[in-house]
Amino acid sequence: MVTGIVFHPKYLEHEQTPTHPERKERLAYTLDQLMEEGIFENREIVLLEPFKASESDVLAVHTPEYFEFLKRESRKGGVIDWDTSIPVGLIDVALLAAGGAIRAAKAVAEGEVDNAFAMVRPPGHHARPYTGAGFCYLNNIAIATKWLQRNGFKKILILDWDAHHGDGTQEIFYEDSSVLFISLHQMPLYPGTGYPHEYGKGEGEGYTINVPLPPGAGDECYLTVFDEIIEPVAIDFEPDFIAVSAGQDNHFTDPLTSLALTARGYAELMVRARRLAEKLCDGRLFAVLEGGYSVEKALPYTNLAIIAAMAEMDISCIREPESYADELKWRKKESAIETVRATIQEVKRIHSTYWGCFF
Repeated sequence: MVTGIVFHPKYLEHEQTPTHPERKERLAYTLDQLMEEGIFENREIVLLEPFKASESDVLAVHTPEYFEFLKRESRKGGVIDWDTSIPVGLIDVALLAAGGAIRAAKAVAEGEVDNAFAMVRPPGHHARPYTGAGFCYLNNIAIATKWLQRNGFKKILILDWDAHHGDGTQEIFYEDSSVLFISLHQMPLYPGTGYPHEYGKGEGEGYTINVPLPPGAGDECYLTVFDEIIEPVAIDFEPDFIAVSAGQDNHFTDPLTSLALTARGYAELMVRARRLAEKLCDGRLFAVLEGGYSVEKALPYTNLAIIAAMAEMDISCIREPESYADELKWRKKESAIETVRATIQEVKRIHSTYWGCFF
């Protein structure tokens, strides 16, 4: 199993402010951990250099007006919303992040690697066709998905497990039956969307599946949703490719959320995703980094977990330091699984109209 990792030093240059949650240390600490573990020396790991997304790549998702706005404001600095400013030079790194997502998808599509993880920033899943938001400027995974569709892969499953609902990705594909969008996210939480009754529109009705999770939901909750919702629907959908919006802000140490996923939980989720891809679409799978703001306590371990799972390495020793145990005990809510089981039944009821696995 050969896994590609997309990375470029320029991803460390993007910075709104030194104390912004989405800052360069999100990747800097991860790189230190990966080098310490000898990941880049492993023959099953290939480092992939990204390229900039082209204008046509971007315009397959975003409006010309918004793209021109980003280019213009990148020359002098600007603002989209209260937590998403536009630093000088933003457009260059945003295009490289979107191109990094394409690079991951392309490497898998062309057989260069078996699967790939685009370790990019800035993230993208809150970006809508006409604006950015929530630290996001260009919707990286949507741009890569459209690239795949232009290159012969028509049916794409996007699995978004970021703690924040991928409202931008949902909006882009809300009326599209060729893309199945499944999101697991905390509720209540920014951006306030992602209820089960948001299930698509027109040709896309039934092709958006939202599974909101309560605060305190941990590994058991996520894996139960995968087994009860994600896998059976994916089997019905029969995708040509699986894309993962790999947000890591559901970790129990994340300062912006209230979930309780562990590094081992991330590994188990990715093992399931990899096996599902092997079962349904010849292993064609790529992941794109989204959120995750616990820069020292989580990201070095969760990124390692995802890479190890994708590369079919031994994940039995994946875990955070024992000193974090009390924090997990405080964050995790044992009662969350009952709430999740009730939500699963509601999702099945709503989607029984569209998917045979829920009849």
